[in-house]
Amino acid sequence: MEFFRIHRTIPFMRHALILNIISLLTFLAAVFFIVGRGFHLSIEFTGGTVMEVHYTQTAPVGDIRSAIDTLGYSDFQVQNFGTSQDVMIRLPVRANEDTATQSRTVLTALQAQHPDVQLRRVEFVGPQVGQELLHNGLMALLFVVVGIMAYLAVRFEWKLAASCAIANLHDVVIILGFFAFFQWEFSLSVLAGVLAVLGYSVNESVVVMDRIRENFRKQRKASVREIINASITQNISRTVITHGSTQMMVLSMFFFGGPTLHNFSLALTIGIWFGIYSSVFVAAALAMWMGIQREDLVKHVKKENSEVELG
Repeated sequence: MEFFRIHRTIPFMRHALILNIISLLTFLAAVFFIVGRGFHLSIEFTGGTVMEVHYTQTAPVGDIRSAIDTLGYSDFQVQNFGTSQDVMIRLPVRANEDTATQSRTVLTALQAQHPDVQLRRVEFVGPQVGQELLHNGLMALLFVVVGIMAYLAVRFEWKLAASCAIANLHDVVIILGFFAFFQWEFSLSVLAGVLAVLGYSVNESVVVMDRIRENFRKQRKASVREIINASITQNISRTVITHGSTQMMVLSMFFFGGPTLHNFSLALTIGIWFGIYSSVFVAAALAMWMGIQREDLVKHVKKENSEVELG
């Protein structure tokens, strides 16, 4: 399906060198901030106090956040748990305050707003649990990366596969670099967003590479640069439809999903835009510089002492 068709090929590869130099510098800066500054890990990873409170009516999540904010907490989580009347509150570790003291202070602040609130459960989640979550999350990321690499190796000739793999690595590292540089909270939902971006980005790269491979077989007299430009141009309508609809959904979560979905949708937004960019200017340009040519994508078989091309 196409909303529009561009009849003139856009020369995307004309500025590929400059854009990839910028990409390389951005990538190196992201690595620098990841290593140098690290991440602002959420209490899911660092540990803290977990409270479950119950309201007789729908829990006023906004009022709960305001009450906890007045207590001086800058890093906490409030979300519905099970029903609209139950709320889970996660509080970071504070010096000179134990779990009992924190829970009493927060419960007093909540009861000042709504006397009907009841404390159902309170417990301390140690940092060792957070470290286990972090380890499991990183292992999940590793398995996804390995799976994608294996898929690309089977799907494409090695030059196209390597280009896609580098482009996907580029996207993930830059997303992590943003969170390290701005010290945005890195939670399990953000990690889920990174994993989603990996699959989303590889899908866009695969579509572009598939069209390049197809055009190599159809356009036998065109140069490599012309084929790549034509392939990207032919995919523009599909890119606008796919990414435009996805971005509208992500922006709705960003503006109306509340603090719980804020950083998740932020990671997705960064990933969507860099996924488009890397598929066009990083993956395609790398394939061109690696020397991709028609002979790499057309199989040859010998039949009765003559060579036959299978396109």
